[in-house]
Amino acid sequence: MDFMTALDISATALTAERTNMNIISMNLANVKTTRTVEGGPYRRKTTIMAAIPVDDSFSKHMRSALDRELRGVRVMHVAQDRRPLKLVYEPGHPDANAEGYVAYPDINVVEEMASMMTAQRGYEASVTSVDTIKGMYNKALEIGR
Repeated sequence: MDFMTALDISATALTAERTNMNIISMNLANVKTTRTVEGGPYRRKTTIMAAIPVDDSFSKHMRSALDRELRGVRVMHVAQDRRPLKLVYEPGHPDANAEGYVAYPDINVVEEMASMMTAQRGYEASVTSVDTIKGMYNKALEIGR
């Protein structure tokens, strides 16, 4: 694997993890949101990531280095979670139904924080990988002097 492919993989992972952290932050910010622009309470969102497919055909190997394919991971879709809403008895709330229950998003703060820590660790690992690749590239340049 060459330096640029390794950088591509790390860069795409950084982008995907940043998107994942943004979605988790959005979930945490909307734990108590009962009214959205779309109507109804906020719905928890999740990111769906997938590896960028690699083409190992003969024609791929004949391409120049500038026309190389991107490798790594990307966010394929941001999906809405279909968990049922939490009904909490709050008769004085402006969004309460006729029985006095308010529908809140089913967002578990502990679960979201654990997901945030996992995404943060993935981001940190990708940063470490980029730093290592840069160090290897600099060492290769020193050898060439």
